[in-house]
Amino acid sequence: MTKYGKWVGGGLGWALGGPIGALMGVVIGSLFDGAADNPLADSQPAKEQSNDFFVSVLILSAAVMKADSRQTKSELEYIKRFLREHFDVEKTKEYLLVFRGLLEQEFSIRQVCLQIKEHTNHAERLQLLHYLMGIAYADGQIDHDEEYVLKLIGEYLNINTNDYHSILAMFVHNDTWAYDILGVDKNATDEDVKKAYRKMAVKYHPDKVASLGEDAVKAAQEKFKRLQEAYAEIKKSRGLV
Repeated sequence: MTKYGKWVGGGLGWALGGPIGALMGVVIGSLFDGAADNPLADSQPAKEQSNDFFVSVLILSAAVMKADSRQTKSELEYIKRFLREHFDVEKTKEYLLVFRGLLEQEFSIRQVCLQIKEHTNHAERLQLLHYLMGIAYADGQIDHDEEYVLKLIGEYLNINTNDYHSILAMFVHNDTWAYDILGVDKNATDEDVKKAYRKMAVKYHPDKVASLGEDAVKAAQEKFKRLQEAYAEIKKSRGLV
């Protein structure tokens, strides 16, 4: 317990206090109840800002997974794959153990989101929402209960409707998905489309989350790729150069 306490204290900054810190304290306590050989005990301090962000990811991931009162294998595999892509084997084990503990806890989404909003910028919150929508869509659809929770999270994180639907369109495709990602109407002029792309390219650029570390930058590249694909689709349909 002491060694994991060092990982938390050394690896977390703002997430150590407030509702997130209280929740983590409960989860860590339950994980170490009679589990002296728990692999978390050998954890080492990580970059503070990065760990704060990914602890927030885990907490809200649990909220999304519990939204429809069922936890699918595809959702859990999405989380595992994400962690494996961005962390080594030991760190992945640590986060998965914490995540399983979070699934058993009840907590206020609003309080957690308000703490996150206070310590993150808009680009970081957009990245968080993108990841959460990926979990909800892991089984090929976002049902009503999941969408309700995602909208709540977006509102609490101060993400406006246009940005919310932009990220949603990266997963749920309809006839206007490419325009939705750019945040413009299908009847927008070519010049407005180009302006919208430039604006969103700045907003979604991976460098915007550089303060969270290399792991977050890698995750942000997927979102930026979706934006580029949307713009390419519009240019092709309009014959733009």
